[in-house]
Amino acid sequence: MLKAVIFDMDGVIINSEPLHHKAYHSMFDEVGINVTPELYNSLTGKSTLNVCKQLKDRFDVSHSPEEMVATKRRYFNDIFENDKTFDLIEGVRTLIQNYHENGLTLVLGSSASMPNINRIFKRFDLDQYFSAKLSGAELKASKPHPEIFINSAKATGYNPEQCIVIEDATNGIEAAKGAGIFCVAYKSEHSKDQDYTKADIVIDDFEAIHYDRIMATFQEQTTQRT
Repeated sequence: MLKAVIFDMDGVIINSEPLHHKAYHSMFDEVGINVTPELYNSLTGKSTLNVCKQLKDRFDVSHSPEEMVATKRRYFNDIFENDKTFDLIEGVRTLIQNYHENGLTLVLGSSASMPNINRIFKRFDLDQYFSAKLSGAELKASKPHPEIFINSAKATGYNPEQCIVIEDATNGIEAAKGAGIFCVAYKSEHSKDQDYTKADIVIDDFEAIHYDRIMATFQEQTTQRT
């Protein structure tokens, strides 16, 4: 039976991709590298540190990955503080409240840094709904490695088979399935060049997975596999 839901943050709770895009490309310009749209899209879902390590190796950048991270975060912080239109993805607050009211345990499993996670949760008053928040930023392996979701499942207090993950990116979906967790792929207008074939179900509207619906879908699909 479904007991817990693990949310990704970027692309599921918030659409910070435009902010990250601006911040990353400002950093790329500052360190002098040309990242193609194809390469940039392939980095979706990975932590900033792991992105910067990958780019340093690829482009032989003179700056350290940690310096690149600091530069990108400096740009992001400035954009975040000054963009007053930045908001939660449509329908996700209602979904979070729906799950919380029905007794599901909610955990965040995100590649974002913990300071950024805390900033988002404070801005939108989300801590009241979540029992734990986990950052993959300091893990040795970023998504698609399953460690972030293995740890998130442990944080729920339930077995992976009693959890679902809501993800929007190829790397996150692979991480969820690698952790042995039922995965809902959220395909939104903001999703670009992501592969959802490994997800258990694909949605484009959060109403499709409100409590009664996800409980029925989860029960049906898990019963078919046993």
